[in-house]
Amino acid sequence: MSERTATIASSVGLHARPASIFAAAVSALPMEVTIGRANESAEDAMDASSILGLMSLGAANGDAVVLRAEGDGADEALEALAKILETDLDAV
Repeated sequence: MSERTATIASSVGLHARPASIFAAAVSALPMEVTIGRANESAEDAMDASSILGLMSLGAANGDAVVLRAEGDGADEALEALAKILETDLDAV
């Protein structure tokens, strides 16, 4: 299983717009991706393609989250997803 930690860059955190953009990117992947807070166990991670799940995570600007995926291309996929989270999507 591949794992990547990312820091939320959007100024208001992972709210509706950034969550929607991120969930769409996850949904386009041929693998399941989970997301959780950096200080929580892997069992507490949730489906990263769920907009409601992402918003319920309550991740604010500067919070660290952990992305996990398994399968061919997982490392590259997680790197691309981390870049989305590490971009201030409120500024674009």
